[in-house]
Amino acid sequence: MEESKIEQLYTWLDEAAEKMGEELDLSYLELLPLAGRILFDQEIPEEYSETIRNYLSDKLTSISLEDYKREEVRKGIQLAILKGMKGSTQQQHMITPDSVAIFMGYILEKVMDTKKTIRIFDPVAGTGNLLTAVVNQIDKDVEAYGSDVDQTLLQLALMNANLQHTEIEFFHQDSLRSFLLEPVDYVIADLPVGYYPDDVQASEFELKAESGHSYSHHLLMEQSLNYMNEGGYGLFLIPNFLFEGDQSAQLHAFLQKHVHVVGVLQLPDSMFKNEQFGKSIFIVQKKGESTEAPKEALIAKLPSFSNPNSMNEMVEKINNWFLEYTSSK
Repeated sequence: MEESKIEQLYTWLDEAAEKMGEELDLSYLELLPLAGRILFDQEIPEEYSETIRNYLSDKLTSISLEDYKREEVRKGIQLAILKGMKGSTQQQHMITPDSVAIFMGYILEKVMDTKKTIRIFDPVAGTGNLLTAVVNQIDKDVEAYGSDVDQTLLQLALMNANLQHTEIEFFHQDSLRSFLLEPVDYVIADLPVGYYPDDVQASEFELKAESGHSYSHHLLMEQSLNYMNEGGYGLFLIPNFLFEGDQSAQLHAFLQKHVHVVGVLQLPDSMFKNEQFGKSIFIVQKKGESTEAPKEALIAKLPSFSNPNSMNEMVEKINNWFLEYTSSK
């Protein structure tokens, strides 16, 4: 059976990274961007040994990215990154599942206005998989921005964007510090859950904890609104327990003050090993002079993505809800 293009690209990146690892004392995830850079530039750094250079030179003749669609490139890269992340215990070293990324792109299209060019930002871009998966679904000109504090992940994100020929401006920084970024129309984020260790920086936010460390996922939602136009939308992947716990009352008050809650779509239980790790897509609109809350928020529990009949029924209900929502604006 002939390899698919996705498998071919994965194999190319995997074999190139493994070969380079024979001489470079770097992790697999650090080697992948180096392999991706060689594929993108079609050039091999002179400092590599003759053995590596000859090997990579031969490999460059075996693949042409011009034959690939963006989604094929993204999925091939994703397979290689998943190999490198296998067994990782670091929460930030996780990839948003494809089915969720595609569904978030579908929801984003539902709330888009008629602008020819839109601006979108992911403040926790990671490897860039969610951001590029969503951008690939948008049939408009897109100005895309991403940020992450983890240099390895950001190098992978840059590789992801370059090999897909998708223009994204990345910031390597703590996303809870100030950005040189004009307000955007949409923010998407797979929010990392946990405490933010910098209490001094956290004190700049409304959602700072009254005592002890603040929740990073709360602060990141506030920061997203700080860089969002009035009337803009945020799509956040949140833990199902977000509105419970010791700082939930403060979060409720903040959201009531600053946003219209458009919807909460709970992801299928089957996606998670334990229901306590369950997540939902939280859809909000930043309040402005001309914005209005929906008559009734879109609240639903999604069926399994592998059940096409149930999912088609749910999509029809969501389509009808958004039809009414957008027509009443």
